[in-house]
Amino acid sequence: MDFIDQLKTLSARMAKQIENITTEEATKNAFVMPFIQALGYDVFDPTEVVPEFTADVGSKKGEKVDYAILTNGKPTLLFECKCCASDLNECHAAQLRRYFHVTSARIGVLTNGSVYRFYSDLEEKNIMDEKPFMEIDLLDIDEQIVPELKRLTKSSFELDKMLSTANDLKYTREVKNFLEKEMAAPSVDFVRLILNDVYSGKKTQIVIEQFTPLIKKAFSHFVNDQISDRLKSAMTDQTEDENNQIDEDAENETQANDNGIETTEEEMDGFYIVRAILHEVVDVSRVIHRDTKSYFGVLLDDNNRKPICRLRFNTSQKYIGVFDDQKAETKHAIQGLNDIYSFADEIKQAITYYE
Repeated sequence: MDFIDQLKTLSARMAKQIENITTEEATKNAFVMPFIQALGYDVFDPTEVVPEFTADVGSKKGEKVDYAILTNGKPTLLFECKCCASDLNECHAAQLRRYFHVTSARIGVLTNGSVYRFYSDLEEKNIMDEKPFMEIDLLDIDEQIVPELKRLTKSSFELDKMLSTANDLKYTREVKNFLEKEMAAPSVDFVRLILNDVYSGKKTQIVIEQFTPLIKKAFSHFVNDQISDRLKSAMTDQTEDENNQIDEDAENETQANDNGIETTEEEMDGFYIVRAILHEVVDVSRVIHRDTKSYFGVLLDDNNRKPICRLRFNTSQKYIGVFDDQKAETKHAIQGLNDIYSFADEIKQAITYYE
């Protein structure tokens, strides 16, 4: 299962269970441990994931962070967990900051099982930053963050690259927060900055007050224009893809007829059902059919090495062929087109073998 699919599965399970989770320990068992597993770490291997990791602070002994992930015997990631009913606050971050200071870890994670805030020591070595460089809420997953989060998985983790990425993420996040704040309520300094380029007169208080709502409105129009342009571009691309697909289908049909292969209406109806099943997991413009004398093949990216399924409608008994991760086909008898929906999971699973 791909990383994003693991997160979505965890998110769906969390949404069902969260009302019944009322303690920190239950939060760790139900949500945090599965999240660490999704990152690729074995929570049952004490040489890799250590619960209640000792992080004594000065003369204060017995201080423990909830989980430490070890690399070559040394902690690289620390997890400080709170109950899912808690809102994370600065007091919780301060607690993690104390643990961070006395270990060799360069990344600390503060979580309530749903929200995960990732910190490092980008501003001063061995002192955890005040603000996180990344945050993700599993109940409202921002898929733009997922590729960055994936860098923390066991198979992808490289500390130097992660710290470089963290630096970019931190300041990108800060700029984004600044712009969001200024969009909602432009500050005097921000209004002055813009007026320096658009207004040649004296920037009096009255002028600033006159321009503040105009700048807010212009900001809003700018964002709406950007969204509109993106939508138009997406619609244009989709239309071009559909036109290209029509041309390709026509070419395939001509070639099929030349080879004595007849693509039936029933086969095409079956193909469209497969596309409908796959629209949730892949751009359907990548799902292509290829007819042969013995079967009607459905491929990803028009690539014979990426079979999705085969429709075998050339005999009185119809079959659908589905594939495993070794590309071995299993044929199942079906009575009609509607039976194709019974194999939706297998059809969707085929996509994961090639992504």
